[in-house]
Amino acid sequence: MTLPEGHVNSRCCTFFLILLASGSALAADVLPTAVNPLGLWLITLGIAFLIAEAALPNYGVIGLGGIIMFVIGALILGNAELPVPMIIGLGLLSALLLIALIVRALKTRPRHAVSGDAGLVGSVTAVTTVQAQNARNGWVQLQGEHWQVHSTTPLHAGQSVRVLGRKGLLLKVAATDAVRHGE
Repeated sequence: MTLPEGHVNSRCCTFFLILLASGSALAADVLPTAVNPLGLWLITLGIAFLIAEAALPNYGVIGLGGIIMFVIGALILGNAELPVPMIIGLGLLSALLLIALIVRALKTRPRHAVSGDAGLVGSVTAVTTVQAQNARNGWVQLQGEHWQVHSTTPLHAGQSVRVLGRKGLLLKVAATDAVRHGE
């Protein structure tokens, strides 16, 4: 069972709000007063933003904010005598995770067109049928469709042709050997 997109986002937002509330409650009630609750709240919010980066369709904006909040929160907690190498290491680890997420998101971006005129022009296929009255007209099977073709030179069945253009439902083609020689 697949859930609609809005339902998944509302579940994620609810999870992040509960996470933020629990982080604030932890900072206010459980920890000793020597630890600054603002630092813990910023770290919690930073982690929530990093998790949101993985769940929401964006390119690093929320994750960058999460890293900044995480590092600032850790620096505020520096008075609690946390080791500085640990703070720097966690910040670098978060940055590496964010970079991995951005690279993965960029790989899913649309690539060249594979349908329409852009997908047809340049395609090579074989002539399936030639019209008896005019050997310059025929039919080809291309991208799961049966297309009528026209060439400046006579065609024969089984000949490889390259699509040069389209006008309505008619493809303009040339023999693949003629295309290579500059026709």
